Amino acid sequence: MNEQLQEFVTSRGAQIHVDAATGVIRGVKLLGLESRNGRRYLPAALAQAAALYEGAKVNINHPKGSPLAARDYQDRLGSIRNVRASSDGLFGDLHYNPKHALAEQLAWDALHAPENVGFSHNVEARTSRSAGQTLVEAIVKVQSVDLVADPATTSSLFESAGASTSLVGRSTPITVSAMTLESLRAARPDLVEAVRAEAAAEMIVLREQVDHLQGELDKHTRRDAARALFREFGLPDPAHASGPEQALAGSQFLEAVIAAPDESSMRLLVEARAALIAAARARHQAVGEGRPQSREQHDGARRAPLDARSFARLIRR
Repeated sequence: MNEQLQEFVTSRGAQIHVDAATGVIRGVKLLGLESRNGRRYLPAALAQAAALYEGAKVNINHPKGSPLAARDYQDRLGSIRNVRASSDGLFGDLHYNPKHALAEQLAWDALHAPENVGFSHNVEARTSRSAGQTLVEAIVKVQSVDLVADPATTSSLFESAGASTSLVGRSTPITVSAMTLESLRAARPDLVEAVRAEAAAEMIVLREQVDHLQGELDKHTRRDAARALFREFGLPDPAHASGPEQALAGSQFLEAVIAAPDESSMRLLVEARAALIAAARARHQAVGEGRPQSREQHDGARRAPLDARSFARLIRR
């Protein structure tokens, strides 16, 4: 038997996710399995009807008089999208006009007093009787999903009538071990989004820490490579360089080598500096041994002791 169904009953509170700026309330309860009017909706009937609820119009209150009566323009609030069936009913997202006269009231109630408002459907359904109870075997047509103060198959915008509040706000209690990401996303998208945002923030901090540690590791690796080149070409350890050679092979030159773009450039710098220092040492030794010298070398021999500036001048010759 087909009949037109509307449900009315009191509701109780639940917390849901509201985006008042864009006019979206996510994870709303559209239809429960049990009605306080004595009807029971078969789970298969709800699963098959999910597609009928997609895009369903949402009006303020049920129509006056006939369930099929025309609706006034000001009654139209929005529509239902992203409908999905679960073990305890149908869920979806309410997309509403944030400029509607009742939009601000709806957003406030959804955030602070969801027991004040809920959904009640206006549908044509095939029913039967069993053990004194009306069974809804199939939903044939969805006229509208109406926003009412006293929904019958749902106790608020989120929970089913007569059911206890669970960990994730569903009408059927659910244990942590039975919880899935999909059930949590359907029931509490706000929590999923909060966890995602927190994880993203922590990931940024961790990435910065990793980049810093990698930079320090690269710096130490390049410093070790530079010191190895110093040893290979016979340059003094920068930490122990003294006298004239400190100006040419000291810590300042070590930092310049470390800052070179690649290992080949580092090697060229050290090799060239080693050649300069070797030439300067040879000139200085020739001066000390009294071997024939040019005028410039003779002038240089008069300067004793040889300081860093003189040593550098020798190298430039």
